[in-house]
Amino acid sequence: MFNRKNIKNNLVRSVLALNLLLNLFSGNLNIAQNNGELPSRSDIPIDQTWNIADIYSTPDLWENDFKLLESSIENYKSFRGKLGSSSSELLKCLKFDDENGIRVSRLYLYASLSKDLDLGNAENQARYERISALASNLSAASSFIRPEILDIPETKLWEFVKNEDGLKIYDHQLHDLIRTKAHTLSPREEELMALSSPVREIPYSVFGMFNNADIQFPMVKGENNTDEIKISHGRYGAALFSTDRDYRKRVYEGLYKPFKEYKNTLIALFNGNIKASMFNAKARKYESTRAASLDANNIPLAVYDNLVNTVNQNLEPLHRWGKLKKKILGIDSLHAYDTYVTLFPGVKKEYSYEQSKEILLKALKPLGEDYLKSLELAFNNRWIDVHETKGKRSGAYSSGVSYGVHPYVLLNWTNQLNDVFTFAHEMGHNMHSYYTEKNQPYPYANYSIFVAEVASTANEALLLDYLIENAETKEEKMALIENQLTGMTLTFFRQTRFAEYEQLVHQKTESGEALTPELLCKLYGDMYQKYWGPEMVVDDEETYTWARIPHFYYNFYVYQYATSYAASQELVAQIKKEGQPAIDRFLSFLKSGSSKYPIDVLKTAGVDMTSPKPILAVVNKMNELLDKLEALLAE
Repeated sequence: MFNRKNIKNNLVRSVLALNLLLNLFSGNLNIAQNNGELPSRSDIPIDQTWNIADIYSTPDLWENDFKLLESSIENYKSFRGKLGSSSSELLKCLKFDDENGIRVSRLYLYASLSKDLDLGNAENQARYERISALASNLSAASSFIRPEILDIPETKLWEFVKNEDGLKIYDHQLHDLIRTKAHTLSPREEELMALSSPVREIPYSVFGMFNNADIQFPMVKGENNTDEIKISHGRYGAALFSTDRDYRKRVYEGLYKPFKEYKNTLIALFNGNIKASMFNAKARKYESTRAASLDANNIPLAVYDNLVNTVNQNLEPLHRWGKLKKKILGIDSLHAYDTYVTLFPGVKKEYSYEQSKEILLKALKPLGEDYLKSLELAFNNRWIDVHETKGKRSGAYSSGVSYGVHPYVLLNWTNQLNDVFTFAHEMGHNMHSYYTEKNQPYPYANYSIFVAEVASTANEALLLDYLIENAETKEEKMALIENQLTGMTLTFFRQTRFAEYEQLVHQKTESGEALTPELLCKLYGDMYQKYWGPEMVVDDEETYTWARIPHFYYNFYVYQYATSYAASQELVAQIKKEGQPAIDRFLSFLKSGSSKYPIDVLKTAGVDMTSPKPILAVVNKMNELLDKLEALLAE
């Protein structure tokens, strides 16, 4: 479609870096059944479940809209070859495409949310597959629009805009389209690119099936040498926080075992993904895969380089953190399986969902009354599905913008501190989507992934500051500082390391160098050592991380976690220092959608991501936290 936004991407699946291990802990759900089974939907208080009737009140209404969309696809043919004939014809086509975009987004939202509430429901799964296929067909049918608009001479196109009031709303989109003219193909070629998209996604799809369904992990002795357990992704995450070091090591080594065994299959998928990315870049006449990926949102390569180079020049706080962890743990050598273990295991506190709502309203008070009222609107109108139930999708996400419908949040509550941070994070996404949809017309009622993590991590920063300020004991305060240091490690340094590694392996492939498992392991091991410094012992298992990280299949995606994190820290600092003027800029940022390029949206909010300043702000913040923690330890 003309707005070039993948419908699936509008449902923002948050893989929040601070809580990457989110779904990995066992928790005591206070409404769990006596027999230990997960509760059913009917066991959950209705006010803590989604009301998807806000999208369609019945499945029949969904079917009616589906049929309308299905039949309308043929009508694209009536516009083909005519967009340059008159301003009214161009406007008619763009409005028609917008109407279809709104409808498919709504259909997809309903199908996706229904599916995620019960993954075993065949009817919901079928509905989701049907709309996914129809969205692909719609994309192919509308693929002629962009190249055909670009065939209109620029003087004539701007004359159309000048003389047709309805076209003025598309001014920024049209300018963006002209910007990409050199990389837009003929109508037939664009159709082929759209049709080839599912084929190019095969490496990622196959990796996903292997990683989530087919992979077989070994059995290991449980914590404190209890009965053997079968390793899973979830148990691996939980084990990294265990105070039983031998158990951490057993699970760590066991998790990597199948990735090492299937290294030849995984290198084929890894290389296949890079080559699919190269196909897209070459077909669209980009100089590199990185340039192709960043150009979609008009992000200068200098932003990526600024992040990687500035972090590389300021790795000392991470080295310092590794050294401090090693000292507190009292160990002779620091390994990857030691990096997330809880330093203050005696601090244990549970948080109910209702209690956490009150905490968020207090913690996010610096964002102003309007923001708090919008939060309460979400809390009180069933925008949030709170508890884990039979068949429900794991993890957490915000549904993103679906025009004409409020956004939704999925949680799986376990009464842990992690849940509170997840809640704050997803409500950041939720409010970003809500303000965008409320203030932008459909063509701009979405936002770039480049800025998608800013509002969410800003919420987390404010929450953590509030919790530290209100900590009841010194130990609780130290545990919360540790939480933030771990967050910086995961969200900022780790994601930057991934970004640097991704850039390196793509460059090597593009220069004709063959990637082998041995080469990828050496490159990753060297980079891991560089980031963590001399205190870290790099085990052979860690060098196989390239084989297990799904984000390496997302093509230059991960750097945005680090840039968003840096931007959010800068914005929070401005809000605390300036008050209302900074709040107004922040709300303006939330309302902007894609009405401007993401770099410019952030600049308007008060952050320049082409500058080292936001990156250095994170570095300085980490040093401040380390100073605080060391001072508390010395008391």
